[in-house]
Amino acid sequence: MLTPQHRKTTAFARPLALLAALSVTLLTGCGSWGFPGVYRINVEQGNIVTQEMIDQLKPGMTRRQVRYILGTPLVEDPFHSARWEYLYLLRNGNDTLREQRLTVYFEGDTLLRYTSTLPPTDSEGEETESTDTDNADAVASAADSSS
Repeated sequence: MLTPQHRKTTAFARPLALLAALSVTLLTGCGSWGFPGVYRINVEQGNIVTQEMIDQLKPGMTRRQVRYILGTPLVEDPFHSARWEYLYLLRNGNDTLREQRLTVYFEGDTLLRYTSTLPPTDSEGEETESTDTDNADAVASAADSSS
């Protein structure tokens, strides 16, 4: 038998539980767009590989020498044992700020070749960029010399 006090508690608890369930449902939807003003840190994942490290790679090196220079690969696929992947991601929240990939190919135990998405560097170690104005000047000078 329910007492009047118990009825009041039950009548109050039911809407409160419904309100809590509704609040949780609405707040989980906020995760996709984020709260305004929330600071997101930069997250680095993978292997940091520099151009100086890549410059040390020479065809004919052993796997052990490559591992000494570059470190342990992020992906060492058992189905493709002749290939090592060195990946690097820099993210801020869901935005990818930088993505770099170095793939090293072996034949047996020796380095055959590698591919990289790192930008090339000049002799002082600074990144070089080709701009449209550089290309336009080269085309203009070639046109002047041919006429």
